[in-house]
Amino acid sequence: MNIKINDRECSANTGDRLLDVARANHGHIGYFCGGNALCQTCYVKVIEGQELLSPMTNAEKAMLSDALISEGTRMACQTNIDKPGKITLLTTVEEVKRMTLSNPVEIPAYMAKMGREAAVKFTDTIAYQSSRDSDMYQVSLWQLVTDVLNGIGDAIQLVIEAVQSVFTSSAAVSAPEPVKHENGHVSAGTTLKLSSCCSNGGTVRVSPEVLQLHGEKGVACN
Repeated sequence: MNIKINDRECSANTGDRLLDVARANHGHIGYFCGGNALCQTCYVKVIEGQELLSPMTNAEKAMLSDALISEGTRMACQTNIDKPGKITLLTTVEEVKRMTLSNPVEIPAYMAKMGREAAVKFTDTIAYQSSRDSDMYQVSLWQLVTDVLNGIGDAIQLVIEAVQSVFTSSAAVSAPEPVKHENGHVSAGTTLKLSSCCSNGGTVRVSPEVLQLHGEKGVACN
């Protein structure tokens, strides 16, 4: 199964829900309600492979405007992978993140657009949420609480892994390699007291360029 979320190759199988795939592969996606079609933060833009996904649910029809649907927007908590093939997604959360980093002046217009599209479907959304008991996509209070807590746990785990990654990367960066003066020549190794050929008689830490010059020209260490 070839699925890419936010330019990251992800592992997935037919029948998987897009939200679960994103969470399992640490994709940058929103799911404040735990994936129960309440918060509308798990929007994804299907760039490729729309025909490989499940039909739109009642929740999507109620919450997504015609304009968003025409752009390929789906709700990840409502959409499953129906057929194998190539799927490429961009989550709304990631889209906003990239916009903030590359061209933040676009943010106000983007927020206005999303607010407008939500307002267009406000009546339908309220009607859908009020009829959840009779809809095929029901959710109990206990299930809702459990899903939200699981979502919070996943978010905390992502933060921990991100912090660990930063410290691991920092530790992997080695300091410039010290040198020692040995038998009249400078070589890589532990910094030692310089021999008599170096007038300062101290220790030295030099760059590769200076090291090469020392060897070729016999440059003094002071």
